[in-house]
Parts: sequence; C-alpha cells; structure tokens
Amino acid sequence: MAMQLPSQRSGGRRAPMAEINVTPLVDVMLVLLIIFMVTAPLLTAGVPVNLPDSRAKPLDQDKEPTEISLDADGRIFIAKDEVPADALPARLDAIAAESGEGDPPQVYLRADRALDYGQVMRVMGELNRAGLNRVALVTIGDE
Repeated sequence: MAMQLPSQRSGGRRAPMAEINVTPLVDVMLVLLIIFMVTAPLLTAGVPVNLPDSRAKPLDQDKEPTEISLDADGRIFIAKDEVPADALPARLDAIAAESGEGDPPQVYLRADRALDYGQVMRVMGELNRAGLNRVALVTIGDE
C-alpha cells in the first residue's frame, strides 16, 4: 500500500483546509494588551504618593472603595480632598454611617514610604474606631 499525497490524488479535487489561521487573532489581542497596559496606569491618578514595594496579590472587590492617602508631608486626603487631622474622625464617622449596618466599605490606605510608622498607625486607629475594619494597604508591585 502506497501512501497517497494530496498532490497525487485523482480527480484533481482539493481537500478542504481544516486549519484555523490564528495570526489575525493574535495581532488583535496584542494590540488590545498594549492599549490596556498604557491606559491602566492613567486611570488610577490621585495624590502623588511614593508607595513601598510588595509581592502581595491584588484584592477582589465589588464596590468602589474609599481611598485615604497620606503624602510625604503627613497631610491626609480622603479621595482627593485634603482633610485636617482634627476633622478626620468626623469624616470617617460619616463614611461609616453611609454604609449602614451591613458590611463596612473597603478602605484603601495609601501612605508615602517616607512617613513615620506612628502617623500611619494613628490613621489606622481612627479607621478602627469608626468601625471601618476592611482596610487594605496599597503598595506597588514588583516590576
């Protein structure tokens, strides 16, 4: 029995090609990957803070978190609004009251690496006092 190659077939008919050309799919996916890699860092603009490095995995979330930032000068920001240190407890109580009796809202705490440990712990203590116990410390990942 001899093996019959496609070029030796009788009748001159060609067999249908059963392969899928994935090159266009790969091209589109690479372009989308580049677009997302460029635009993702632009979406998280906020108070400029020099974050420490970490190897922790990112957190999954369903609701928009409350973001609290401490810059290198020790100023406190909730979202992008600067809050004096003496007004922080009242603002945190208002955030806790908005969430109701259910799960407390997720809080992202971003603190500059040049800050004293005590300043960060004072803010975390106020968060705990207000009942905001779902606190995540934001770091930058290894690059």
